[in-house]
Amino acid sequence: MTEHKNIYIALAAAQTDMGGVKKGSVNPAFKSKYADLADVVAAVSPALNAQGIAFFHVATSVEGERVMRTVLAHGPSDTRIECDVPLIVTKNDMQGYKSATTYAKRIGLESLTGVAPADDDGNAAAKAAPRYAPVNIDVAPLDANGKTNKEIRETSDRLTRMLDNCSTLDDLDGWLEVSSDDLDGLPEDNRVSLRGLYKARRNKLKAIVA
Repeated sequence: MTEHKNIYIALAAAQTDMGGVKKGSVNPAFKSKYADLADVVAAVSPALNAQGIAFFHVATSVEGERVMRTVLAHGPSDTRIECDVPLIVTKNDMQGYKSATTYAKRIGLESLTGVAPADDDGNAAAKAAPRYAPVNIDVAPLDANGKTNKEIRETSDRLTRMLDNCSTLDDLDGWLEVSSDDLDGLPEDNRVSLRGLYKARRNKLKAIVA
């Protein structure tokens, strides 16, 4: 292993051996691929470790705000760099917290290493997509998954707001990752509506970067 004076030089050497992040996970509701935390770790870990760089994550708080801190530490020089990502928990339970921490870890690791998911969709110009309006579905007081009408509407509205806030293709991949469990619990009509909104949003963002 080559000796480096600090973390910055070691990271620069590691980056020469990093490729694009493969989208190895699939959102079953949308049948769309996205890169999850494990895909990012697989892409960067061998190159980092080869240069004496370890990475880890710590949940902490900064000025009263909950954040996930990602750290790259270079053992030989005892130098490090850090990245704090706000923990935005959309559901006040352990599942929501796990989704937020996992997504924040991925963002932090991508930010510090500079890697990005490979675009499986190519660079062709996006065609104009039809507009889809959110659908309110009348179902029995409890559906097959034990959810009430109110819970279904709240989940669908929350996912729609999150989708509207996606400003990059990487944001959309993150949306697929954190929304996977919620989508599985929605009726098919709601998933179809959200699928249409997702495709329209993705086409719009691809047209911007094309």
